[in-house]
Amino acid sequence: MTVRDFARRVVTATELADKLAPPPPGLTVDPPGPPEHLAGPGRSPALVIRPGREVSVPPLAGMRDPAQRARILHALANHELQAAELFAWALLAFADAPAGFRAGLLAICADEQRHCRAYAERAAALGCALGDHPVTGHFWNKLDRLATPLGFVCTMGLTFENANLDFTREYAAAARAAGDEATAAVLEQVHADEIDHVRFAWTWLGKLAPDAPAAAVYARVATAPLGLHRARGATFDRRARRRAGLDEAFIAALEAAVARRPGGGERA
Repeated sequence: MTVRDFARRVVTATELADKLAPPPPGLTVDPPGPPEHLAGPGRSPALVIRPGREVSVPPLAGMRDPAQRARILHALANHELQAAELFAWALLAFADAPAGFRAGLLAICADEQRHCRAYAERAAALGCALGDHPVTGHFWNKLDRLATPLGFVCTMGLTFENANLDFTREYAAAARAAGDEATAAVLEQVHADEIDHVRFAWTWLGKLAPDAPAAAVYARVATAPLGLHRARGATFDRRARRRAGLDEAFIAALEAAVARRPGGGERA
């Protein structure tokens, strides 16, 4: 199997087991090749992407109730499934990018697959199988923002994964307060992995746009409705950003931003 074979399978497969099968041991990136832009993911009927208005996910407070916690975990699993698909999509779309960039995409794709499996297992332990509830294509809906390597790292890494540094901690604390240490442990592991993912995005922002301050590049690329207000949660984990290598100016701007939801409302 080549990296291109692996990436195409993750994006286009309809069976979840095929999408989440990790890359074979020893798989390394191919020589540069022609880019391939896939229009969207293959999905089984149970996981077909639905409009956001058809999907309801309980708020953070729902972690107290096992049934609502299962629905939250179901949504988190779908987030990770989309992330795995999109990092695989990027391996095809940026097949002519530097080998180091593509190697990072491959490693993160495997992490996202693992995160999806872990969330799905926790949801199953609470009686909810992946596909029991409708799912959105929130990340896939931003495909136009991901069309270049710089757009990809600013959108996926420095917006969505950056925000997850806060969300994972918030959900872990809520799960622990509900007595669900197993779910809290999964969320803490995802948090640790996200630090590495944000570091990858930050590193490559610097390499792809070396002649301007990182904050200025991010502001130019991650325009509304994205931006710093979508790259953090209601709480703010400054230590995680420092561990990811973000500079103090970017961290300060991020901390000063008012966290907002996708619909524009302020996060409480």
